[in-house]
Amino acid sequence: MHKYSLGVGDRFARQGRAQLQAIMDAQALGIDITPVWNKSYREHLIIGSTPAQTRQAADTAVNVLHFKDDYFVDADHIGLKNVDFFLESADFFTIDVADMIGKPAEPKKIELFLKQHERFLGDWYIPGIESPLIVTPEILASIARRYLLAIEEAGKIYAYLAIKKGSSPFLVEVSMDETEAPQSPIEIFIILAGLAQKEIPLATIAPKFSGRFNKGIDYVGRLEEFAAEFEQDVAAVQFASREFSILQHVKLSIHSGSDKFSLYPTIRQILQRFNAGVHLKTAGTTWLEEIIGLAEAGGDGLALVKDIYCQAYERLAELTQPYATVIDIAAEQLPNPKVVAGWDEERFANALRHDPQNPAFNKHFRQLLHVAYKIAAEMGPKFLEQLAKHESHVFRNVRDNLFERHIRPLFLASANN
Repeated sequence: MHKYSLGVGDRFARQGRAQLQAIMDAQALGIDITPVWNKSYREHLIIGSTPAQTRQAADTAVNVLHFKDDYFVDADHIGLKNVDFFLESADFFTIDVADMIGKPAEPKKIELFLKQHERFLGDWYIPGIESPLIVTPEILASIARRYLLAIEEAGKIYAYLAIKKGSSPFLVEVSMDETEAPQSPIEIFIILAGLAQKEIPLATIAPKFSGRFNKGIDYVGRLEEFAAEFEQDVAAVQFASREFSILQHVKLSIHSGSDKFSLYPTIRQILQRFNAGVHLKTAGTTWLEEIIGLAEAGGDGLALVKDIYCQAYERLAELTQPYATVIDIAAEQLPNPKVVAGWDEERFANALRHDPQNPAFNKHFRQLLHVAYKIAAEMGPKFLEQLAKHESHVFRNVRDNLFERHIRPLFLASANN
């Protein structure tokens, strides 16, 4: 995997070629980015798809465009209960242990963990972090109580994967982002020490950051707070990669990273300063670009997406409930479907496209449509036929969004500085 990688999720497995074209356009300008097609168990259930379809779509795009570099298919947010669903088709596994955080492990296991890691007691001076990181017995015990069960669970899942995958190579991410509080840099370091002890050759780790990473819209929070956290996390991960040989290639992963435009300059600067890599997940933004493409096509394409919005408006509570922690929709700010029915192609696209400078942009409208892919799935062939019919419009929007709004500000700007 390259230093830079993108999780290019695709709800309906139709945009692999457009996504890969954006990756290859960056490659032509000197930036290598590894594409990782990711899709969660929840998304597969809602759509009625399988990981084999994700694999087939990725393989087809690679073959059609003659892409010669590495690429992966991610079993996103998996645990022991659903990992078998992905075994045959995935070669990247995002192990989600957030539910285990804060639940204490067995006292004897905590005691053993403390003995095994007592060498980390004291003051640690990590390059890139100005003040020393102080590890007292009390701090180490607190980290063990909070995170050891999650580390143990990651170890179990990795061991299971190693047996089931056999000689087939695969990459592993450990995800701890869906929890209440961000991890401190010393917590990240000790967590990585525990994962290294489990002999997990970790490729990426997804910590929790301050602020809100809502689906499909910009970061909500204090930029300076995120900058401080991200810089310290990069430093802690790099320090761990030097301390533990099995983690020599580990890098940070940012979940719900799409559309976090205000963060990209900061992320870019810190990555440059540390010569560090990053994995950024951009899953749901592809689905929104499909809708924008259909809207711009006009006619039956526009009529279809208006219908999707009308149904979503009526099913607001149902659609938003699974995503309650990662969306903020003010119902009173949603346009009435009767008003939307009168919009032309440009008006609909401008309300949905993530351009905060455009007065027509409506972040509430965008967030609702972000979670409305269930309705498109229920339409079955009707929706897929529209994607095929208006492929040129959809392709352009998917490719341009990934390249111009994500790849260019994150990675290409760094190549030109």
